[in-house]
Amino acid sequence: MKNYPSYITEESLFWLIDNAIREDVGDGDHSSLSSVPAQAQEKAQLIIKDNGIIAGLELAEIIFKRIDNNFKVNLLLEDGATVKKGDIGLTVEGSAQSILKAERLVLNCMQRMSGIATHTAHLTQMIAHTKARLLDTRKTTPNFRILEKWAVSIGGGKNHRFALYDMIMLKDNHIDYAGGITKAVAGAQKYAKDYLQKTGKTLRIEVETRNLAEVQEAINVGGIDVIMLDNMSLEMMREAVKMIGNIAQTEASGGITEATIANVAECGVDFISVGALTHAVKSMDISLKAVKTAP
Repeated sequence: MKNYPSYITEESLFWLIDNAIREDVGDGDHSSLSSVPAQAQEKAQLIIKDNGIIAGLELAEIIFKRIDNNFKVNLLLEDGATVKKGDIGLTVEGSAQSILKAERLVLNCMQRMSGIATHTAHLTQMIAHTKARLLDTRKTTPNFRILEKWAVSIGGGKNHRFALYDMIMLKDNHIDYAGGITKAVAGAQKYAKDYLQKTGKTLRIEVETRNLAEVQEAINVGGIDVIMLDNMSLEMMREAVKMIGNIAQTEASGGITEATIANVAECGVDFISVGALTHAVKSMDISLKAVKTAP
């Protein structure tokens, strides 16, 4: 496959597509089967009906080809391109029944991915004057995370851990259950060392802090890659960044919005995580319309 993020594999995409088609089509698209001749060959075009950042065009081609390998798909734009209402993203030619079978899945994926990419690009631009990088979270739609994180990447954001298995992130509940930051980190460091010896792979450790006392405790423990500053005031966050210095990277988190993100970035943090990138976006309006040929 192309140079996609590491979590984008043929196997993972085919699994998603096959399950989505199974959910949508079941034992047949009876509307198309009953009204459109099986031998009909037609053409359709993807019409952009909003302004923003387009995402999912390459995925659309994969979906079309997965459903009918005889499709001729012509991508007219690239993922990540700025689009405006009226632009045409792609054309597809082939079996009319297959076009109708693929239509809704292509649109559902592209509309949501483009909405995410558009919002990501907007927030990224708002903090472009600082060193902070925008991160996504695990607040994603079950079984759709792969595409939502891909959309964040297309929009210029940085993917945080993909799932529970690729990083140790000690949040407030972990810390409370473990008996405090010191105990939680000690356990995490031992686990990470054992994991490295068994697999040869490393696990970065991130710790959530809620106040300056917890920041100081995390500093004292040491061996932490990222210290999260959760729901802190701007004044507290600036002080925390100063305390941490180069000991660890810093991540601001917790209710950060378009209205506050620039001020947060200006506190000097390395990263800002925004769950709303994937759980609270407006989908882009996109349609797939038949291209009528002369009789």
